[in-house]
Amino acid sequence: MHAVKNKTYVRACVCVWGGRGLVPRVGSSAPPPRALEAGPPRFFAWHPQGSGFQSSRREKYGNVFKTHLLGRPLIRVTGAENVRKILMGEHHLVSTEWPRSTRMLLGPNTVANSIGDIHRNKRKVFSKIFSHEALESYLPKIQLVIQDTLRAWSSHPEAINVYQEAQKLTFRMAIRVLLGFSIPEEDLGHLFEVYQQFVENVFSLPVDLPFSGYRRGIQARQTLQKGLEKAIREKLQCTQGKDYSDALDILIESSKEHGEEMTMQELKDGTLELIFAAYATTASASTSLIMQLLKHPAVLEKLREELRAQGILHSGGCPCEGTLRLSTLSGLHYLDCVIKEVMRLFTPVSGGYRTVLQTFELDGFQIPKGWSVMYSIRDTHDTAPVFKDVNVFDPDRFGQARSEDKDGRFHYLPFGGGVRTCLGKHLAKLFLKVLAVELASTSRFELATRTFPRITLVPVLHPVDGLSVKFFGLDSNQNKILPETEAMLSATV
Repeated sequence: MHAVKNKTYVRACVCVWGGRGLVPRVGSSAPPPRALEAGPPRFFAWHPQGSGFQSSRREKYGNVFKTHLLGRPLIRVTGAENVRKILMGEHHLVSTEWPRSTRMLLGPNTVANSIGDIHRNKRKVFSKIFSHEALESYLPKIQLVIQDTLRAWSSHPEAINVYQEAQKLTFRMAIRVLLGFSIPEEDLGHLFEVYQQFVENVFSLPVDLPFSGYRRGIQARQTLQKGLEKAIREKLQCTQGKDYSDALDILIESSKEHGEEMTMQELKDGTLELIFAAYATTASASTSLIMQLLKHPAVLEKLREELRAQGILHSGGCPCEGTLRLSTLSGLHYLDCVIKEVMRLFTPVSGGYRTVLQTFELDGFQIPKGWSVMYSIRDTHDTAPVFKDVNVFDPDRFGQARSEDKDGRFHYLPFGGGVRTCLGKHLAKLFLKVLAVELASTSRFELATRTFPRITLVPVLHPVDGLSVKFFGLDSNQNKILPETEAMLSATV
């Protein structure tokens, strides 16, 4: 069967869902038509990019079809108008839904796990962390962390695994800059390893048995919480020598302003959620950015031309002294186009999940109360009619001459939409812009393998081998400093 729009019924598959029969559209007297098409049941809803699995199902069954996730009925939704209805229906048509393992491991006090008025109040508290003033204060620290990291990458004698190193970079940024923790390097390295174990199991089956992924996730969470509590207590006791307010400072002060002083458990859950939000998706996008600059040297050179025009990069190639400011970055229009195109074509997360609160109609079908819905960001980007040549990396599509994203806000939604739009989207874009500026200004890099790796979507989009790249330092004319030259320079100091 093929999906047929404007049907008046959704047939629940008797052999799978216990014979719920037909779900009529309210007020309809039409006879039962063919059912909403059912794709093959799947254990997980993520698949390697390149297999074409999801796109083939979409082509076969349409933009709204039913499938399975962990044995439960799931409606998969694609398309700007359909996704708009899901995202704008939060709290009355649908409610956010994370897998049970994710809810338990992230903790009950997080923004992600809250609903209704509690969710609205928590967003108000957390929103100040990502205000314009806060971002301006983070910017110099972010730039320093990125500069130090690129110097370390360039001094490494061998190629590096970009995705692994990007994870370390975003974790360091979250701990050092966003939260302002002064954790010794050795302890930070151990905390990173524990955190990786936590992230690897955050979407595991919720089966609490010895050696299960869920049990490993619980153990990692307990270790992390002990480390975070120690860091929080030390930070609260030592307030001298600070030159900016970090996210934890703002979180504590903002909660007081709203008359709800946070408990230690709420602070631990809040900091863990901030690290979780800043870590995997930003590392994914950073890796995609580097891969696309490698694939498209003309884009990198055009970016350098913009930096020269804005006085950030001298005509001779040497980066100008001083730190970046938000006003400087906002004037880099081509840079903004590059970041937008990376996020369009390589959105870190596939989509999001919701539970249906009341039966409603979507694209001509009824979506039954109690069922789960997954809206697909990636499929919506891939099928958006506003984008020309959707599979081509083309930053100019977002330039003033074309502005392909101006028609309809839900054709482009790398950070979601509605009341659950990603709170940290401006911080993520800021980080990516600074990384791009530093890559274009201070680095030369080349692919260390014969071909580019294929991409997987699990648990976020990333290259299967991590992307092996050799970085080089630059002299004052932006020429590569080879290892032998570096050795000679260090010997003369």
